[in-house]
Amino acid sequence: MAQVLLSVATLALMIFALVDIITSDNWRIRYLPKFAWALLVIFLPLIGSILWLILGKERRAPTVLGSFGDARREKTVPQYSSTESELAAVEREIAFHEKQAEIRRLEAKLDAKRKGAEPNT
Repeated sequence: MAQVLLSVATLALMIFALVDIITSDNWRIRYLPKFAWALLVIFLPLIGSILWLILGKERRAPTVLGSFGDARREKTVPQYSSTESELAAVEREIAFHEKQAEIRRLEAKLDAKRKGAEPNT
């Protein structure tokens, strides 16, 4: 009975691993191509399935590679930021600084008028 249970469990694990290999995106598979992982699971059902579950699949979120695809330069894509919101923030900052410059210009003009009007009074 125990041998039958072990055989059924190994077969179920092998089928699960094969389905997982076939349905996985290519960018998530590590170390070997899909075909090699499938052969490993078919020819070594228990060991191949365990190796696939432990080593074969990338578990992290998708990343964007830096220049020239160098993995050392990879950066995680922020989920909360977008180009439109960044542009809106830059435009608000520009408008703020333009208003500050206008205020300084008007204050300088007012000071010049006050200084020009003082000797006449």
